[in-house]
Amino acid sequence: MVSRTLTAHSAVMACDGTMVQQIFKNLENDKKQRILETAIDEFASHGFRQASMNRMVQKLAIAKGSLFQYFVNKEGLFKVIFDYAVDLVRQSLRQVKHETATHDFFQRIRRSLLAGIGFIQQHPKIYRIYLKMIFQEDFPLRTEFLQQMHLFSSEYLRPLVEKGIADGDLRPDLNVNMAVFFLDALMDRFLQAYCVSFLDAGLGLYDASNAEIQQHLDAFIEIVRKGMSTQLTDSTATVGNEGKPAAGLGSDFNQRQ
Repeated sequence: MVSRTLTAHSAVMACDGTMVQQIFKNLENDKKQRILETAIDEFASHGFRQASMNRMVQKLAIAKGSLFQYFVNKEGLFKVIFDYAVDLVRQSLRQVKHETATHDFFQRIRRSLLAGIGFIQQHPKIYRIYLKMIFQEDFPLRTEFLQQMHLFSSEYLRPLVEKGIADGDLRPDLNVNMAVFFLDALMDRFLQAYCVSFLDAGLGLYDASNAEIQQHLDAFIEIVRKGMSTQLTDSTATVGNEGKPAAGLGSDFNQRQ
Protein backbone atom coordinates (compact mmCIF):
# COMPACT_ATOMS: atom_id res chain seq x y z
CA MET A 1 0.00 0.00 0.00
CA VAL A 2 1.10 3.48 -0.73
CA SER A 3 3.29 5.07 1.91
CA ARG A 4 2.54 8.46 3.39
CA THR A 5 6.21 9.25 3.07
CA LEU A 6 5.69 10.42 -0.52
CA THR A 7 7.00 13.95 -0.36
CA ALA A 8 5.09 17.01 -1.38
CA HIS A 9 8.09 18.00 -3.49
CA SER A 10 7.54 15.16 -5.97
CA ALA A 11 3.90 16.20 -6.40
CA VAL A 12 4.79 19.82 -7.00
CA MET A 13 7.41 18.98 -9.60
CA ALA A 14 4.72 17.22 -11.62
CA CYS A 15 2.63 20.37 -11.86
CA ASP A 16 2.52 23.12 -14.44
CA GLY A 17 5.32 25.50 -13.56
CA THR A 18 3.19 28.52 -14.43
CA MET A 19 0.84 27.65 -11.58
CA VAL A 20 3.33 27.01 -8.80
CA GLN A 21 5.93 29.50 -7.71
CA GLN A 22 9.50 28.49 -7.04
CA ILE A 23 9.17 29.75 -3.48
CA PHE A 24 6.81 26.87 -2.64
CA LYS A 25 9.21 24.31 -4.07
CA ASN A 26 11.91 25.70 -1.84
CA LEU A 27 9.95 25.26 1.37
CA GLU A 28 10.88 22.50 3.80
CA ASN A 29 9.11 19.25 3.06
CA ASP A 30 7.26 19.22 6.39
CA LYS A 31 5.79 22.65 5.68
CA LYS A 32 4.84 21.72 2.12
CA GLN A 33 3.17 18.56 3.38
CA ARG A 34 1.21 20.51 5.99
CA ILE A 35 -0.03 22.96 3.33
CA LEU A 36 -1.10 20.12 1.05
CA GLU A 37 -2.92 18.27 3.83
CA THR A 38 -4.72 21.44 4.91
CA ALA A 39 -5.80 22.12 1.34
CA ILE A 40 -6.98 18.54 0.87
CA ASP A 41 -9.09 18.84 4.01
CA GLU A 42 -10.58 22.12 2.79
CA PHE A 43 -11.48 20.88 -0.70
CA ALA A 44 -12.83 17.57 0.66
CA SER A 45 -15.05 19.36 3.18
CA HIS A 46 -16.30 22.26 1.05
CA GLY A 47 -15.68 21.43 -2.61
CA PHE A 48 -13.91 23.88 -4.90
CA ARG A 49 -16.34 26.79 -5.07
CA GLN A 50 -16.88 27.00 -1.32
CA ALA A 51 -13.28 26.29 -0.35
CA SER A 52 -11.76 29.26 1.44
CA MET A 53 -8.16 30.40 1.24
CA ASN A 54 -8.90 32.39 4.43
CA ARG A 55 -9.77 29.23 6.36
CA MET A 56 -6.62 27.57 5.10
CA VAL A 57 -4.30 30.36 6.20
CA GLN A 58 -5.98 30.44 9.61
CA LYS A 59 -5.36 26.73 10.10
CA LEU A 60 -1.81 27.05 8.83
CA ALA A 61 -1.14 30.24 10.80
CA ILE A 62 0.55 31.88 7.84
CA ALA A 63 -0.04 35.12 5.96
CA LYS A 64 -2.75 34.94 3.30
CA GLY A 65 -0.37 36.43 0.78
CA SER A 66 1.88 33.42 1.17
CA LEU A 67 -0.64 31.06 -0.46
CA PHE A 68 -0.98 33.38 -3.42
CA GLN A 69 2.80 33.55 -3.71
CA TYR A 70 2.94 29.76 -3.72
CA PHE A 71 0.00 28.97 -6.01
CA VAL A 72 -1.17 32.23 -7.67
CA ASN A 73 -4.83 31.36 -7.07
CA LYS A 74 -7.21 28.68 -5.77
CA GLU A 75 -7.26 26.90 -9.13
CA GLY A 76 -3.49 26.62 -9.06
CA LEU A 77 -3.63 25.13 -5.57
CA PHE A 78 -6.28 22.61 -6.65
CA LYS A 79 -4.16 21.49 -9.58
CA VAL A 80 -1.30 20.80 -7.17
CA ILE A 81 -3.66 18.68 -5.05
CA PHE A 82 -4.88 16.80 -8.11
CA ASP A 83 -1.35 15.99 -9.30
CA TYR A 84 -0.38 14.98 -5.77
CA ALA A 85 -3.32 12.57 -5.63
CA VAL A 86 -2.49 11.08 -9.03
CA ASP A 87 1.08 10.48 -7.88
CA LEU A 88 -0.23 8.59 -4.85
CA VAL A 89 -2.49 6.41 -7.01
CA ARG A 90 0.30 5.74 -9.49
CA GLN A 91 2.63 4.64 -6.71
CA SER A 92 0.00 2.31 -5.28
CA LEU A 93 -0.81 0.64 -8.61
CA ARG A 94 2.84 0.44 -9.61
CA GLN A 95 3.43 -1.58 -6.47
CA VAL A 96 0.48 -3.87 -7.24
CA LYS A 97 1.67 -4.43 -10.80
CA HIS A 98 5.16 -5.33 -9.57
CA GLU A 99 3.97 -7.64 -6.78
CA THR A 100 1.51 -9.51 -9.03
CA ALA A 101 3.74 -9.81 -12.11
CA THR A 102 3.68 -13.63 -11.90
CA HIS A 103 -0.02 -13.91 -11.01
CA ASP A 104 -2.84 -14.67 -13.42
CA PHE A 105 -5.06 -11.91 -14.81
CA PHE A 106 -7.91 -12.41 -12.36
CA GLN A 107 -5.66 -12.33 -9.32
CA ARG A 108 -4.17 -9.07 -10.59
CA ILE A 109 -7.59 -7.47 -11.04
CA ARG A 110 -8.59 -8.63 -7.57
CA ARG A 111 -5.44 -7.16 -6.03
CA SER A 112 -5.97 -3.92 -7.96
CA LEU A 113 -9.46 -3.54 -6.50
CA LEU A 114 -8.18 -4.38 -3.04
CA ALA A 115 -5.50 -1.71 -3.45
CA GLY A 116 -8.24 0.74 -4.40
CA ILE A 117 -10.14 -0.04 -1.21
CA GLY A 118 -6.93 0.34 0.77
CA PHE A 119 -6.23 3.70 -0.87
CA ILE A 120 -9.69 4.95 0.07
CA GLN A 121 -9.22 3.80 3.65
CA GLN A 122 -5.83 5.49 3.87
CA HIS A 123 -6.74 8.66 1.93
CA PRO A 124 -10.50 9.15 2.43
CA LYS A 125 -10.36 12.92 1.91
CA ILE A 126 -8.62 12.60 -1.45
CA TYR A 127 -11.25 10.13 -2.62
CA ARG A 128 -13.99 12.45 -1.32
CA ILE A 129 -12.63 15.19 -3.59
CA TYR A 130 -12.83 12.78 -6.54
CA LEU A 131 -16.47 11.99 -5.69
CA LYS A 132 -17.29 15.69 -5.44
CA MET A 133 -15.79 16.22 -8.89
CA ILE A 134 -18.08 13.52 -10.30
CA PHE A 135 -21.36 14.18 -8.50
CA GLN A 136 -21.54 17.50 -6.74
CA GLU A 137 -19.71 20.38 -8.28
CA ASP A 138 -18.37 21.93 -11.46
CA PHE A 139 -14.68 22.04 -10.58
CA PRO A 140 -12.32 24.03 -12.80
CA LEU A 141 -10.86 21.84 -15.53
CA ARG A 142 -13.23 19.07 -14.37
CA THR A 143 -13.47 17.43 -17.78
CA GLU A 144 -9.70 17.48 -18.24
CA PHE A 145 -9.06 16.04 -14.79
CA LEU A 146 -11.62 13.23 -15.06
CA GLN A 147 -10.47 12.38 -18.56
CA GLN A 148 -6.92 12.16 -17.27
CA MET A 149 -8.04 9.79 -14.51
CA HIS A 150 -9.78 7.41 -16.92
CA LEU A 151 -6.93 7.53 -19.42
CA PHE A 152 -4.59 6.63 -16.58
CA SER A 153 -6.88 3.73 -15.65
CA SER A 154 -6.87 2.56 -19.26
CA GLU A 155 -3.09 2.74 -19.42
CA TYR A 156 -2.91 0.57 -16.31
CA LEU A 157 -5.50 -2.01 -17.39
CA ARG A 158 -4.54 -2.44 -21.05
CA PRO A 159 -1.20 -4.21 -20.41
CA LEU A 160 -2.93 -6.48 -17.90
CA VAL A 161 -5.55 -7.48 -20.47
CA GLU A 162 -2.97 -7.95 -23.22
CA LYS A 163 -0.79 -10.10 -20.98
CA GLY A 164 -3.86 -12.04 -19.89
CA ILE A 165 -4.57 -12.88 -23.53
CA ALA A 166 -0.93 -13.76 -24.23
CA ASP A 167 -0.78 -16.03 -21.16
CA GLY A 168 -4.01 -17.80 -22.06
CA ASP A 169 -5.98 -16.43 -19.09
CA LEU A 170 -8.33 -14.54 -21.41
CA ARG A 171 -10.01 -15.44 -24.68
CA PRO A 172 -7.83 -14.79 -27.72
CA ASP A 173 -10.80 -13.22 -29.56
CA LEU A 174 -11.36 -10.66 -26.82
CA ASN A 175 -11.91 -7.05 -27.90
CA VAL A 176 -9.17 -5.35 -25.86
CA ASN A 177 -10.65 -1.86 -26.05
CA MET A 178 -14.05 -3.05 -24.86
CA ALA A 179 -12.52 -5.20 -22.13
CA VAL A 180 -10.54 -2.23 -20.79
CA PHE A 181 -13.64 0.01 -20.92
CA PHE A 182 -15.72 -2.68 -19.20
CA LEU A 183 -13.20 -3.23 -16.40
CA ASP A 184 -12.64 0.48 -15.82
CA ALA A 185 -16.39 1.07 -15.46
CA LEU A 186 -16.98 -1.90 -13.17
CA MET A 187 -13.99 -1.25 -10.94
CA ASP A 188 -14.79 2.46 -10.62
CA ARG A 189 -18.39 1.70 -9.63
CA PHE A 190 -17.24 -0.99 -7.17
CA LEU A 191 -15.07 1.54 -5.33
CA GLN A 192 -17.78 4.21 -5.43
CA ALA A 193 -20.32 1.81 -3.92
CA TYR A 194 -17.95 1.18 -1.04
CA CYS A 195 -18.10 4.91 -0.18
CA VAL A 196 -21.52 6.12 -1.33
CA SER A 197 -24.61 4.54 0.21
CA PHE A 198 -27.02 5.23 -2.68
CA LEU A 199 -24.65 3.55 -5.15
CA ASP A 200 -24.61 0.33 -3.13
CA ALA A 201 -28.06 -0.63 -4.45
CA GLY A 202 -28.59 -3.21 -1.70
CA LEU A 203 -25.38 -5.12 -2.37
CA GLY A 204 -23.96 -4.56 1.11
CA LEU A 205 -20.65 -3.17 -0.11
CA TYR A 206 -21.12 0.28 1.40
CA ASP A 207 -18.91 0.64 4.47
CA ALA A 208 -18.41 -3.14 4.49
CA SER A 209 -16.00 -4.91 6.81
CA ASN A 210 -12.77 -6.32 5.45
CA ALA A 211 -14.21 -9.85 5.53
CA GLU A 212 -17.30 -8.70 3.62
CA ILE A 213 -15.12 -6.88 1.08
CA GLN A 214 -13.22 -10.10 0.41
CA GLN A 215 -16.51 -11.89 -0.28
CA HIS A 216 -17.64 -9.17 -2.67
CA LEU A 217 -14.28 -9.30 -4.44
CA ASP A 218 -14.65 -13.05 -4.90
CA ALA A 219 -18.10 -12.57 -6.43
CA PHE A 220 -16.86 -9.74 -8.66
CA ILE A 221 -13.97 -11.81 -10.02
CA GLU A 222 -16.23 -14.83 -10.52
CA ILE A 223 -18.52 -12.81 -12.79
CA VAL A 224 -15.59 -11.33 -14.72
CA ARG A 225 -14.13 -14.81 -15.17
CA LYS A 226 -17.31 -16.68 -16.11
CA GLY A 227 -19.72 -14.06 -17.39
CA MET A 228 -23.48 -14.31 -16.81
CA SER A 229 -24.78 -16.49 -19.65
CA THR A 230 -26.55 -19.76 -18.86
CA GLN A 231 -25.16 -21.23 -22.11
CA LEU A 232 -21.48 -21.32 -21.22
CA THR A 233 -21.23 -25.09 -21.48
CA ASP A 234 -23.33 -25.34 -24.65
CA SER A 235 -20.98 -25.93 -27.59
CA THR A 236 -23.53 -24.31 -29.93
CA ALA A 237 -23.81 -21.07 -27.93
CA THR A 238 -22.72 -18.04 -29.93
CA VAL A 239 -22.76 -14.28 -29.64
CA GLY A 240 -24.50 -12.38 -32.44
CA ASN A 241 -23.62 -13.56 -35.93
CA GLU A 242 -19.89 -13.88 -35.42
CA GLY A 243 -19.91 -17.46 -34.20
CA LYS A 244 -17.90 -16.61 -31.10
CA PRO A 245 -18.41 -18.55 -27.86
CA ALA A 246 -20.77 -16.97 -25.35
CA ALA A 247 -18.48 -16.85 -22.34
CA GLY A 248 -16.93 -14.53 -19.82
CA LEU A 249 -13.45 -13.10 -20.26
CA GLY A 250 -11.77 -16.26 -19.05
CA SER A 251 -10.25 -18.62 -21.61
CA ASP A 252 -11.02 -21.70 -19.50
CA PHE A 253 -14.65 -21.63 -20.66
CA ASN A 254 -13.60 -22.03 -24.27
CA GLN A 255 -11.56 -25.04 -23.26
CA ARG A 256 -14.52 -26.72 -21.57
CA GLN A 257 -16.74 -26.38 -24.61
